[in-house]
Amino acid sequence: MQNLIKRNSGPNRRTGFEGKTLAEKLAAGEKAREAAQVAADMEAEAEAEAEAEAEADIIVEAEAPAAPAPRPLAEARAAMHSRAPAAPAPAPAPEPATSETDAIVAAAKAMRDRYAGNAAPAATARTCLIVDDSRVIRKVSSKIALSLGYVPVEAENGEEALARCKKSMPDLVLTDWNMPEMDGIEFVTKLRGIPTPKEPIVVFCTSNGEAKDIHDGIAAGADDYIVKPFDEAALKAKLEKLGRG
Repeated sequence: MQNLIKRNSGPNRRTGFEGKTLAEKLAAGEKAREAAQVAADMEAEAEAEAEAEAEADIIVEAEAPAAPAPRPLAEARAAMHSRAPAAPAPAPAPEPATSETDAIVAAAKAMRDRYAGNAAPAATARTCLIVDDSRVIRKVSSKIALSLGYVPVEAENGEEALARCKKSMPDLVLTDWNMPEMDGIEFVTKLRGIPTPKEPIVVFCTSNGEAKDIHDGIAAGADDYIVKPFDEAALKAKLEKLGRG
């Protein structure tokens, strides 16, 4: 036993390479170097990772905004008192008084009930009866009357005109002198004999411009006299003179 201990210790101890061939010794040395290199690489990689983590922590700390320093209590109270007061909310629009609303509703109902089942009456338009046996003269006179605010109605002789007047009395009559069936003088004379609350304005429109003709027309009941051909301005001046402009 003592001899065995002596052989495995002391100067006479045998190494791991003793008793091995040269090829075995070379292979064992290569493995030892590879193991040492792997250990060195792992240690270097661990150090690199540690350095990278340390640099990242430094960058994050540099980019993070600095926390605001706490304000003293007195300064905070002064800032709160110095703030402008909030603007008051706008007041709602006042609703119409109940009595006013009721009055409007009552008026609307009264108008509705007044024309129940019937159309409300339209504004009364002024009418102008044009009496002439010439269709061209009637059309020209109708355009002039329309431009002056009248609704034109046509008749080709005194008899037709008299029938229209009995049915609905016009506001203005423009009549010719010489016509078949019934001339202007006879028509105007009979027109003035029709009872009406408001007599129309009658103007003779004729080429008979002699003084005697004018006197005869006025005596029959005409209000004025205009010589053909006439235009809008001439008729307007006559109507303004008669208070019907």
